Amino acid sequence: MRTILVIFLAMLIFSCKETKVKSVSMKEDVSVLANDSLNGRKTGSEGEKKAAEYIATRFADLGLQPKGTDGYFQKFTFKASKNPHQEAEFTSEKNDPSTGLRVETGENVVAYLDNKAENTVVIGAHYDHLGMGGEGSLYREGEAIHNGADDNASGVAMMLHLADSLRFDSAQRPKNNNFLFIAFSGEEEGLLGSNYFVKNPTIDTKKVTYMLNMDMVGRLNSGNTLAVYGLGTSPILKQTVKANAGDLNIVENESGVGPSDHTSFYLADIPVLHFFTGQHEDYHKPSDDTEKVNFAGMEIVSNYIFSIIKDLDSQKKLPFRKTKNESEVVPDFKVTLGVVPDYLFSGKGMRIDGVSEEKPAQKAGLQKGDVVVKMGEFEVTDMMSYMKSLSKFEKGQTESVTINRDGELKEFEVTF
Repeated sequence: MRTILVIFLAMLIFSCKETKVKSVSMKEDVSVLANDSLNGRKTGSEGEKKAAEYIATRFADLGLQPKGTDGYFQKFTFKASKNPHQEAEFTSEKNDPSTGLRVETGENVVAYLDNKAENTVVIGAHYDHLGMGGEGSLYREGEAIHNGADDNASGVAMMLHLADSLRFDSAQRPKNNNFLFIAFSGEEEGLLGSNYFVKNPTIDTKKVTYMLNMDMVGRLNSGNTLAVYGLGTSPILKQTVKANAGDLNIVENESGVGPSDHTSFYLADIPVLHFFTGQHEDYHKPSDDTEKVNFAGMEIVSNYIFSIIKDLDSQKKLPFRKTKNESEVVPDFKVTLGVVPDYLFSGKGMRIDGVSEEKPAQKAGLQKGDVVVKMGEFEVTDMMSYMKSLSKFEKGQTESVTINRDGELKEFEVTF
């Protein structure tokens, strides 16, 4: 039934030839992109190509100009990687069975709203995911479709929603910048699509005033907590992010570097903002499905981003500022606690958002919601101090871990 509904929706969109554009909700977009029929949208797969075609049709129906190298598409080839979120390895080589070289093709989907302005705002979100699992998946029970409704059908749906809002000719519409919309391929393989675009842009990137990135924006929690990264990449951004927050609880991060596509633009000296509603127990698992997405929350986040765009529209090209690169100071560690940190937690310590099966934390009795405040002799006040503490331990070592559980301090013996 679900597949039939999605096919019907897709047919409606693909066959729409009327001057008046059919309104498509974010829920409809997520339902199409996170449907089983796309087999998890792995970079280079048939499922990802179908998703790219769907996004290109949505761009066309919105009246946006093609801005790829082949219509809306910008193709690139790369050596298949086993390690997600590593530096892209592009290649012009072909498959060579004798050496084991496997070459894949990804494609960005790029569209343009031309306001005849001097500068351009880039709005992006990656549309690829993990396919049937494999490297990068946290699922340990064999192959299964990883639909990635939150990661990152939600971001693409929000990008399309913003495009729809920005194209209307009204007094409210920001008109002092052009807008470039990019659905990136290959993010899960190592920021491939954004890296390739920045190195092979289809517009003059010296005229890009800033870039907005949305990755996992579909799980706004009951506290309306939204993480925004890149506040330090231009002097005005922190003030703008705070001024438009409304009822949102903003967790601020200064850095322009992180495990998503905004990093590629930051490294090209472009100011960035990255939006993220938080990690969860379905991250990189088959259970990241449409029915778990908070669509009312997505409306709140989308309206917030639109208000930022409107606020910045009167500004001239934003000045770029380098920020401290957290990735360069993250310590190496040989052991893992086996938990998913709550990246939206702004209190003292490291709050656990999920516990992996058969890992040290679960074996010791730690639970989701526990806040780690001390590991061995080391105080844990935030994510960085947690990682620094973890780097002090060796495999097989047993240490006490102190947690705050519902206001009560408890101590557990953990064997790494």
